[in-house]
Amino acid sequence: MLRRLGNIFRLGVKELRSVLADPVLAILLVWTFTFAIYEVAQNAKMEISNASVAIVDEDRSKLSRRIQDAFLPPYFKPAVEIPGTDIDQSMDTGKFIFVIEIPPDFEADLLSSRTPEIQVNIDATAMSVAGTGASYIQTIITRETLDFMNARGSALNPPLNVVVRASFNPNLNSTWFMAVMQIVNNVTVLAMILTGAALIREREHGTIEHLLVMPVTSAEIMISKVWANGLVIVVAAALSLTFVVQGLLQVPIAGSKLLFIAGAAIYLFSITSLGILLATMTSSMPQFGLLAIPVFVVMELLSGGTTPMESMPAWLQTIMQASPSTHYVSFSQAVLYRGAWIDIVWPQMVTMAVIGCVFFAVALIRFRRTIVSFS
Repeated sequence: MLRRLGNIFRLGVKELRSVLADPVLAILLVWTFTFAIYEVAQNAKMEISNASVAIVDEDRSKLSRRIQDAFLPPYFKPAVEIPGTDIDQSMDTGKFIFVIEIPPDFEADLLSSRTPEIQVNIDATAMSVAGTGASYIQTIITRETLDFMNARGSALNPPLNVVVRASFNPNLNSTWFMAVMQIVNNVTVLAMILTGAALIREREHGTIEHLLVMPVTSAEIMISKVWANGLVIVVAAALSLTFVVQGLLQVPIAGSKLLFIAGAAIYLFSITSLGILLATMTSSMPQFGLLAIPVFVVMELLSGGTTPMESMPAWLQTIMQASPSTHYVSFSQAVLYRGAWIDIVWPQMVTMAVIGCVFFAVALIRFRRTIVSFS
């Protein structure tokens, strides 16, 4: 046992040296866990930001001007007034995302207890902005109308007052969400690439023949690659969480970072095993890349980090339970967002470990066949 542990340790150290000595991989690691996370968190926002708005004011009343002045940064650019004849051209050329048309006698109809209508034209090619922005515009118009009518003593109150309280992210700041989810995504793609590339590098450089004449087993070779590459990514993720997410982006972390790192280690066991499994199915680095990219994309998009699992069909939710990324996203959100402790997230940790054992066993069988084919 001690001899096997020694072999695993020495082979892992060799793997660490090869990773850290490769300038391309070193730059990729630094860039992925620093600049990439900062840029995505800061600029890939999900809320409305600087959306272009045009107003067709056919009423020219105090209320219509009040509505026009209510569109303010940072959510909207200052509203631009255009004639009604320019609506179609402005929408066709993509000049404005929203065009609001206020009809004639809008204020007079309200004061006369009539129910006038305001038309909001939306460029729905910007799908996420269109959906959220429509809600923003409706809220702005409703608020300004109610305030205007109440200031004149007209009883125009809503039937109830809805109070919304957002937990864990009170300002609904997408930076908080994107920063953490980007770490989760980067852990997945780098773990898969590093371990798969490590195996293919041994094959392309001819060093796998050296391993065949050494007194080591295929399991020891695999375990050394798993722990070495997993250690690099765990350290990089922990540093990124501390210095980039918490330090630079000022994102509060509700839970234990140590628990998150422990869960990440379990997850990396399964993902690095998957990376080795994919590498055994290919014979070159380009083939491995073509196989790994669609696997990663599907795991990322359907893991629950981009879209809620509840919005997917029941059969797809069942299939995605076999993906460790689904459970890792659930684990990470519970720990980092909601401050969950191990008594809540242990099912996800156990599930990731079980899936990792399955991936490792299948990868080991295929890796042994690969070694036999070389011998």
